[in-house]
Amino acid sequence: MKNPFRYFKTSPEIIRLAVMLYVRFPLSLRNVEDLLHERGIDISHETVRYWWNRFGPVFAAEIRKKRVQQRRSYSTWRWHLDEVFIRINGETHYLWRAVDHEGEVLESFVTKKRNRKAALKFLRKTMKRYGQPHLIVTDKLRSYGAAMKVIGNDARQETGRWLNNRAENSHLPFRRRERAMQGFRQMRSLQKFSSVHASVYNHFNQERHLYSRQNFKHNRSVALAEWRQLVA
Repeated sequence: MKNPFRYFKTSPEIIRLAVMLYVRFPLSLRNVEDLLHERGIDISHETVRYWWNRFGPVFAAEIRKKRVQQRRSYSTWRWHLDEVFIRINGETHYLWRAVDHEGEVLESFVTKKRNRKAALKFLRKTMKRYGQPHLIVTDKLRSYGAAMKVIGNDARQETGRWLNNRAENSHLPFRRRERAMQGFRQMRSLQKFSSVHASVYNHFNQERHLYSRQNFKHNRSVALAEWRQLVA
């Protein structure tokens, strides 16, 4: 793999830090600029924008590659599927998300409609990457059932009033980022950011309520060390 930093005078560590701050936390471009200025790094917020557009997908692809290799070894997964409304220039779009039983976001997919064709494309894209799940939990949107009949796994679908809370709660971090960014201007930028944000969120999501303080600190340090080695 070619070094993506070879034409940049800025240190790769600074670029990784700027991208992590912007994608991981609900900060604006100018917030990241001010935080880096406090550390003695004088850059423009437009530089932060360029860095995350250039390196965000690269970092996300590295994280996703490792996680896909690990997840495909499990065959009894339970997936939670859900979609949220996103407004782009006054027009409603839909962000489809697949979440596993541990709360990690598997796939994000943006469409203009939420019919059977959109649901089918979303399911095929997710299954191509992660394989067939043992059980799929959805809401009562009919597009899911129609798409699963085409695939042939409608017997694995499960619906219920509170069964899909895992997917509903996974929308909250992305909604906070959406408010900090004051919405999106293009469908392509929404697809790009949602994919990058999902990978970075998975990488740093340590589920601190399930661990002791000592184990949480260790896992957090390991995640940060792995981030600093991305595309090293």
